[in-house]
Amino acid sequence: MSDATGHTPALTGASKKPLLRRLMGRAEENWRLIIIAIPFAWLFLFFLAPFFIVAKISLAELAIASPPFTHMIEWADGGVLTIRLVFDNFSYILEDRLYFDTYVNSLKISITSTFFCLLFGYPIAYAIVRSGPVAKPILLFTIILPFWTSFLLRVYAWMGLLADQGTINNLLLAIGAIDEPIRMLYTEFAVYIGIVYTYMPFMILPLYANIEKLDASLNEAAADLGSHPINTFFKITLPLTLPGIIAGCLLVFIPATGEYVIPDLLGGGNVQMIGRVLFNEFSRNSDWPVAAAVAIVLLVLLVLPIMVFQYFQGKATEGQ
Repeated sequence: MSDATGHTPALTGASKKPLLRRLMGRAEENWRLIIIAIPFAWLFLFFLAPFFIVAKISLAELAIASPPFTHMIEWADGGVLTIRLVFDNFSYILEDRLYFDTYVNSLKISITSTFFCLLFGYPIAYAIVRSGPVAKPILLFTIILPFWTSFLLRVYAWMGLLADQGTINNLLLAIGAIDEPIRMLYTEFAVYIGIVYTYMPFMILPLYANIEKLDASLNEAAADLGSHPINTFFKITLPLTLPGIIAGCLLVFIPATGEYVIPDLLGGGNVQMIGRVLFNEFSRNSDWPVAAAVAIVLLVLLVLPIMVFQYFQGKATEGQ
């Protein structure tokens, strides 16, 4: 409504209140959608958008330009819109033996490291759960404490420990266990040590959270029925902690597969993993399309264990 002068009168305080109430009422009705939309927006912004950018680069050609790749969508002469999709980068990866061997070696190292993290992490998590009320927070603190220090600092510390003239070799020489230093640094063994040490908390904490939820009366009932402790563990405890095992394995396996810093520092270039290949393609060769294709293939390989985890998680939810 306008007055005689043609101006729209401002909203009065009485008219603002019903409008505010209507907006608040709609927000209360759709609060579930709003809460769900926030994480989806976060995923789109920080996962899907970068993924589509990398996928777009992987379907381009190398070019002497900045950035060094061709555009997917271009306007040709006469105003014709052209879309160029180049799959030669993926063909090149499949044909070159280097990339295949690197993928296999990365998977081998990450799977082996995950196995050792589980092998050592499960007893530690079980012991923390079974510890007393005073010791439990102290033990948890010791597991979380490494996160308070720099990741690079911890890796460099292992370089000092594993070097030919490092702490471990000097100690073994001092006690007469060896006659000459053992080559540990810049080997695959050093990479395993670094990955297992670095990612061990990611295995222990999910296992601890899962074992903590178990009902202790189940083990007591099994013992009353004459079950041996080992049989009780494999028949009751281990199956019930399977979700924690899967979650811990994924938290270790996924980042370990694309690890770059540990193989570069502790492996010294002698251990080839896919993270180092990505770095070389992006920085040294400036071949962004091939590097993007390598990243896409790696992402596909890592999506498979996530799908397996969701499958087992769905089965566990149905069982409950």
